[in-house]
Amino acid sequence: MSHAPKEQITKIRLRFKLESKESATAIVSKIDNALKAENAPCTGRINHHFITFHIPVNDQHYWSPQLTLTFDELDEVTTIRGLYAPRPTVWTMFVFFYSVIGMAILVVGTLGLSYKMLDKPADILWWTPVLAIVFMTLYLVAYFGQKMGHKQIETLHNFFEEATGLRV
Repeated sequence: MSHAPKEQITKIRLRFKLESKESATAIVSKIDNALKAENAPCTGRINHHFITFHIPVNDQHYWSPQLTLTFDELDEVTTIRGLYAPRPTVWTMFVFFYSVIGMAILVVGTLGLSYKMLDKPADILWWTPVLAIVFMTLYLVAYFGQKMGHKQIETLHNFFEEATGLRV
C-alpha cells in the first residue's frame, strides 16, 4: 500500500490516530461510497470533515457504540482521529448518575463531618460507603456494557478499514 499510515491506538479510551498522504476529501468520498453500498454493515452521517458511523437500527442494543471520525489536513498529510463511544444518550445518562452520586457523597460527607465536629450523632456518614458501592456498581455496569458492544466496535472498525483501505 502506498499510504504508509502512521498509527497510534489507545485501548483505554478506544481512540486511534492515523496519518495518510491521501486528501480528506478523497477519504470521505470512499467512506460515502461504502456507506451507500447495499450491503453496508453500518449507517452514518457525513458533515464535511466529520463522520459518525452507527450500527443499523435493527441491530442496535442499549450498549451499541458509534465511531466518530475527524479529518485534519496539514502539509499534504491528512490526520484521521477516531473515537469509539456510546451513543450520546447513554453517555449523558452515565454522566448524570455519576454527578448525582458524587454530589450525594459530598453532601453526606459535609453534613456528617459537621455533625461530628459539633459532637452530635453522625449516623448519616453510613451513607458514604453505600453511595461508594452504588458508584462502583454503576462503573461495573458501564464496563460490562462496553464489553457487550465489543463485537459492534469490531464491525465499525472493520468497515472503516475496508472503506478507506487504511489499516490501524
